[in-house]
Amino acid sequence: MFCRRGPCSNGRKRRGKSTLLNILGGIYGADSGEIYLQGERVNITNPLVANELGITIIHQELSLCHNMTIAENIYRGQEFTKKPFGFVDFDRMNRQAQELLDRLNMDLSAVAYVSELSIAQQQMVEIAGALSKNAKIVVMDEPTASLTEREIKALFETIANLKADGVTIVYVSHRMNETFEIGDRVTVMRDGQFIGTRNVSETNANELVEMMVGRSVDMIFGKERPIPGEVVMEVRNFNNSKLKDVSFELRKGEVLGFSGLVGAGRTELAHAIFGLDPLDSGELLIEGEPVTIKRPKDAIEKGIGLVPEDRKGAGLVLMNTFAFNLTLTVLSKFIKGINVDHKKEWEIIDNYKDRLSIRASGPEQVCANLSGGNQQKVVISKWLATESKYLILDEPTRGVDVGAKSEIYDLINALANEGISIIFISSDLPEIVNLSSRVVVMREGRITGVLDARTDEITQVSIMRYATGGA
Repeated sequence: MFCRRGPCSNGRKRRGKSTLLNILGGIYGADSGEIYLQGERVNITNPLVANELGITIIHQELSLCHNMTIAENIYRGQEFTKKPFGFVDFDRMNRQAQELLDRLNMDLSAVAYVSELSIAQQQMVEIAGALSKNAKIVVMDEPTASLTEREIKALFETIANLKADGVTIVYVSHRMNETFEIGDRVTVMRDGQFIGTRNVSETNANELVEMMVGRSVDMIFGKERPIPGEVVMEVRNFNNSKLKDVSFELRKGEVLGFSGLVGAGRTELAHAIFGLDPLDSGELLIEGEPVTIKRPKDAIEKGIGLVPEDRKGAGLVLMNTFAFNLTLTVLSKFIKGINVDHKKEWEIIDNYKDRLSIRASGPEQVCANLSGGNQQKVVISKWLATESKYLILDEPTRGVDVGAKSEIYDLINALANEGISIIFISSDLPEIVNLSSRVVVMREGRITGVLDARTDEITQVSIMRYATGGA
């Protein structure tokens, strides 16, 4: 397959990768340019045409039906039927789906409902559905963003098998190690422009990062960590079904990292602080005073903001505008009764659009059409507009490219220097190591270690030792 250069923005302000994939899948139309498949020019006008040409797209956004079984989702639109009446052959469909799941080393039952699955499991079902179509070209957009290490290993084994069978893989990822583990060639795009292509065996991570960001790799995280002040929040003995006697302190202007394996309890801790999950026991103190938080409204009133792990499902109203989402938490600032102060509204929007460098065609652009990095900036802006003093950032760089990551790192450091205290949850060890003043490591709902940058304790090895229960 070969794509000749041509504008592929389709009016959207993106880095370009997902937009390009949507053009290959027939979801968007290109403004200009040509696509060649095995030397023949093709016109992909819709997803059905793409499928007929042997192109299957596994999108970053999940598109499963939660009220259907795994088998029904895998074979949705290509159900097996019984002759002569054409009824759906559920037995055969379930059997074939289970064989596919087993071949992909997925510990799942084909008859389980998707509503019962975790995000990671749903991602694997999406992949299984795409592979069931026997495609010649499989395009994967951030397929490992929500997967565990075991599931990633299984996916990579599947990719290796597909390659051995002659299937071509187009793989979009923001994880550098994945590029070198499974890639043959790598193409870099920035702001919708083609930057260059390299053979994986002839390049290195530093070169690729510089191509992605436009600056050297040692400038990505910033040179100095913010210096924390006095203790402003204390969590004492939090207990519920997921948390076991969790206690820690958060200081003013601190980036307090939280690390651990999948299921360690970090997100559950964030939800408990924000009032989303109930506590069986425990106490929260803000500036030395005990506070009671039973719902998110209580947390917001105490100056706490939460940027959730699932920004698309819990952080944004995707089909509404950038302006709507940014001001959703501060409507009272410009709406009094039936009167709307549009001047104040636009001041808020313009302030955070400029402050966070949100790239959008305008305030009325729908959030679903923003890049992952710009979507994340809108979610962060929503909480900054409330003048939050304490920000919980749960996987804030998941699903965004290196350039957007760099901007988010700069923003985190800037906010900490302004005195905002940040609980920073991340599965990316390099960013935890390089951004955090201290790192709290969790395992199975408990805190197993607290590491301090001032004593050079924060390393990937030490974090993993506490995360896995090693000596």
